[in-house]
Amino acid sequence: MDNRDAVSAFLRSRRDSITPEQAGLPVYGQRRVAGLRRGEVAALAGVSVEYYTRLERGNLKGVSDSVLDALARALRLDDTERMYLRDLARAAGPAPQARSPRRETRPAVRPGVARIVEGMPELPAYVMNNRLDTLAANPLGRALYAEMFADPACGANVARFAFLNAAATRFYVDWERMARFAVGALRVEAGRSPHDRELSNLIGELSTRSDAFRVLWGSHSVHVFRDTTKRLHHPLVGDLELDQETMSLPDDSGLSVVVYSAPPGTAAADGLKLLAAWSATSGREQDAGRA
Repeated sequence: MDNRDAVSAFLRSRRDSITPEQAGLPVYGQRRVAGLRRGEVAALAGVSVEYYTRLERGNLKGVSDSVLDALARALRLDDTERMYLRDLARAAGPAPQARSPRRETRPAVRPGVARIVEGMPELPAYVMNNRLDTLAANPLGRALYAEMFADPACGANVARFAFLNAAATRFYVDWERMARFAVGALRVEAGRSPHDRELSNLIGELSTRSDAFRVLWGSHSVHVFRDTTKRLHHPLVGDLELDQETMSLPDDSGLSVVVYSAPPGTAAADGLKLLAAWSATSGREQDAGRA
């Protein structure tokens, strides 16, 4: 896998983001760069300038874990960025002699997982893959993201909704933050699964159709969804401040269960109850119409 451009851009972006003061280095005279020089990164990592230059040119083939760890410390990478660097190094290595069976591009949601999601009627819940495709959702989850599910062009993909549907900038109160998180998550998955054609097509589509996505993608930031707070503006129930928990399934499917909740007695909790009542009524009306 030739990922030298991705490796080079990532290392340069991290080097440019660290000042000598942050790295604990003395500063003498005028500097032509805002971040660290290559020689400074090399010294911090304990490697030669020539060797680091080779790495920054995109050649991670054969780099040991100890060098990757030293590089991560020198560049002050967080846990997600360290994981991404290791994924890039792994992708740059020789192909394994025996390939594992190719994972389905959209693995099926196990019945037990679907029952768990459906069994939380008072909480919006979803099953999502690492490309941010929503593969399953309970009724309240579909009601919360009604505008995304109503747009067939989104394909129930959170990134497409965020960048290609004008409603998303109203729905996500902190749209800029959400956009950075979505791009960062796709960047992580691109490092982990460089041969995923569906992912490559998604990134290409978003880069072509969204200037905002293209700019953020060029920043080479990485992110993993875990726990966070989402501020949403729903067209029916108004503003909702919800806690998001993301739980990865303990298998190789790459799927996660995402659940939103609100503390009891808050306006957001009341909003979810109202949305659940509307969803139940809407569902009964649809069933009656089909009868």
